[in-house]
Parts: sequence; C-alpha cells; structure tokens
Amino acid sequence: MKPVLLLIPGMFNTTAVWDPVRTHLGDDVDVRVADVLTQSSIGAMADDAWARVADLPSATPLVVAGFSMGGYVAIELLARHGARVQALGLVDTSAQVETEASRLNRDKSIAALELNFERTVAGIIAFSLHPQHHARTDLVEGMRAMMHAVGAEAAIRQIRAIVARADHRAMLAQLAIPTCIVCGREDKVTPPAASEDLAALIPGARLTWLESSGHQSPLEQPAELAQALLALVASVRPTTNHDKETP
Repeated sequence: MKPVLLLIPGMFNTTAVWDPVRTHLGDDVDVRVADVLTQSSIGAMADDAWARVADLPSATPLVVAGFSMGGYVAIELLARHGARVQALGLVDTSAQVETEASRLNRDKSIAALELNFERTVAGIIAFSLHPQHHARTDLVEGMRAMMHAVGAEAAIRQIRAIVARADHRAMLAQLAIPTCIVCGREDKVTPPAASEDLAALIPGARLTWLESSGHQSPLEQPAELAQALLALVASVRPTTNHDKETP
C-alpha cells in the first residue's frame, strides 16, 4: 500500500509549483496536489484539499505538506481532520497571526496588484528568489508565467483569505505526529525566524534548512525539498489490526 502525500501550493501558485519536486519523489508515493485558486477562505481551501484524499482507506498513510500559504491550508486541514493525518510538512510558512503592520502590508500588496500587475509580479519574483537565482531565466520566466496564469483577481482573493485565517497555535503546541519544517536560508517573505518559531512550537518537529534558497523552495531547491519530504513519508507506515491491539 503506497503512502499518500498531499501537496498544497502557495499564494500565486498553480499546481505546477510542485512539479519540480514531484520529479524527485519516485514511484513509491501516491502524490496528490490540491488546487487553491478559486476559494475565498483558508477553510474552503482546506475542504477542497481534503476532498483529494477523502476517498482513502483508513489504513493508508497520509502525509500533508503545504508551501507558504499552503502551510496555512495544511494547518487548517489538520485542525479539521487531524485524526487522519499521520505526518505534516510545513515549507517556508508560519503559524504567526496577523498584526496591524502585516495587515497594512497586505493592503499595500492588494493596491499594488490593482495598480500595476506586471510591475508587482516582477517585484515579487525578485524579492522571493535567492539572489543567485535572479539570472536563471528559466526560473524567473516560469514564475512569471505561473503568476500570470493565476492573475490579480485570484491573488487578491488569496491575500484576503490569508488575513482572515484562524489561529491554530494552541493545536500545534499539542501536535503528536512527525512534523518536518523546511525553510530557505535566505527566505525574505517568511523569514527563517518564523520557521524557528514553528520548530519551537511543535513538539519533536525537525527543522531543515535549504541553502542557496529564498522563499521559492519548491522551485529553487526541488531535489533537497523532495528528500526532506521522502524522509517524512518514511516516518509513517500503514495501520494494521496488530497496531490497533492493546497489549
């Protein structure tokens, strides 16, 4: 029985953001990717993501991993279906709540998208990539094409969903499943301190740093990220009747 790995994209991402990682995951994992482009809340994204795996037999190991905004969705999915999830991956994300300053920055992002979409996209690409990747035309243009495919309307809807997300830190502090936290060493969007906070919050969480990576870890360091996720998948196994017996 193959374990299932549910991957959740981030803001301004199509499902293609996970394609470079998937090429390194091999055939021993059933990989499913959620779509987070049409919903108006993190909760609705979590419900749609859950629909991708709701058909699984109860014994099938389920690992959920979210990138950036997808991490918020993964945490929300865990809050709703935690008994079914056996391991959690959080990539370049955070459990922190919105502050007055962060809400102001979100408002500025919405205004920028409405005023000049192309210039805003260019700025996001430059800010979110590690400096040494700015010259990688394939990476830059691939990001640009993906962000244009998402469009301003969906991106603005995602920003508003992020602002309204729930605070699940109390749940995470009681989490008792294998958890892998991965962060680009030069992430300026969700800085390394946010991942350090996550690692301190979640009991037993393993923190993995990706060198020469900014915020876009699935695109900048897909092989290394895949390795971290495969290690997480290896930490779970099918539930059997023997496992359920009381000694």
